[in-house]
Amino acid sequence: MRLSPLATPLLALLLVAAPLHARDTGEALSVPPSGVLGVGEAQLTPQFWIDRLAQPDALVMDRAAIAAQNARLLERDPSMHDLRALPATLDRARVAGWIEGLSERPSRPLFDVDGKSVPASTLDALMANRALDAIPATQSTRYGLVVRRAALRTFPTALRVFNEQGDTDIDRFQETAEFPGTPVVIAHASADGQWLFVVSPRYAAWTRKDNVAEGSAAAVLGYADKTPYRVITGATERTVFTPEQPAVSQLQLDMGTRVPLLTDLPPDQPVNGQTPYAAHVLELPLRQADGTLAFTPALLQKNTDTAADYLPLTRANILRQAFKFLGERYGWGHAYDGRDCSGFVSDVYRSMGVQMPRNTSRQAISPALAHRTFTAKDNHEARLKAAHELQVGDLVYIPGHVMMVIGQWHGQPYVIHDVGGMGYRNADGSRVRIKLNAVSVTPLLPMLYGKDSTYIDHMTSIVRMRP
Repeated sequence: MRLSPLATPLLALLLVAAPLHARDTGEALSVPPSGVLGVGEAQLTPQFWIDRLAQPDALVMDRAAIAAQNARLLERDPSMHDLRALPATLDRARVAGWIEGLSERPSRPLFDVDGKSVPASTLDALMANRALDAIPATQSTRYGLVVRRAALRTFPTALRVFNEQGDTDIDRFQETAEFPGTPVVIAHASADGQWLFVVSPRYAAWTRKDNVAEGSAAAVLGYADKTPYRVITGATERTVFTPEQPAVSQLQLDMGTRVPLLTDLPPDQPVNGQTPYAAHVLELPLRQADGTLAFTPALLQKNTDTAADYLPLTRANILRQAFKFLGERYGWGHAYDGRDCSGFVSDVYRSMGVQMPRNTSRQAISPALAHRTFTAKDNHEARLKAAHELQVGDLVYIPGHVMMVIGQWHGQPYVIHDVGGMGYRNADGSRVRIKLNAVSVTPLLPMLYGKDSTYIDHMTSIVRMRP
């Protein structure tokens, strides 16, 4: 996702990197028909990697340690927002700061889905639609719940824009997505009245107004505390189809989403026209016609991939959860009903109760997470040594990308990551480039960054979950 301002000068330093040496790549790796170096069918299963662990089910962090880390994240990480700690009123400077910090006028050429240049007049209209002059001097803090998987955007627009003609995968106005039941602060509305600027615990951006239902602070913030609940542990699950309540029919619920259960309904009475005996009865937020918050029951089949609580944080579970996304198409900013590299790792850890910042630049330096940082002072040998010491679940960051370590094999670390492609050199020195564009398994050491340097030459940080 989006790079921090520090990433650009750091990248410039790291570009003076050591060339790729054959000894760095461990044992010789075969090239299967897919072209993905060193990866066959066996390596595409979590059990292959679990079987190589001495204690796969040992706790990495217990519930208390995870809760303490999550609390530190809200307290210390400036990219996070503790909605409970916000004042009862918001002043103009705070709201304008949120909006202007995100919705800056683009300085480089952009193209639409047809490859046509986005004209200055369109950008003028987007800037005007922010309606900054309409922000009051003070306003009461308003709250809402996200009612469906909601795209969060740089500007109040559905216009998709791209850096290059013909490359329509990375929409530069797409920031991220939030999920049903996520609490937000409603900070502002667009001039056309169709968009809201919202602040979620991990992001502040624009979303369509029909993605959010407005309610009291008690109703919104209390929703996350309701028990009992189910946690989505599959990649994605969907509620049961229901014509009686279309707003919660086949609603997508992504990994790590926590949804409270309704337990006071008669078990022998239909829910939305259907018996609930073979399903969990969820309590989901609903946006009423006037935009206000209500709650409604919805069914989620009991044979879906869910749990009564967050999964234990073990290396076996890290592997099982990560591989549930294997093959999912890359989706910048959670587009395409999928996720990108930082969204992938954060959703995996979220299913075990671990909260993380949204973007790679923030994850890599978060003061709440244990990390080793790398600078230009770390030479190739030091980076190579660190790579050989990587453990399952470690997160490896390079500028703009993150990978999750799944184990060591054939003398080198392997990773699973949501990635556009991989480059490496054949034995004869020729360069190979494979388009992946999906959650993929690859070895780490041979991965080329540019022409001659490798991913490890550009490592900025390694994050390891630990008490």
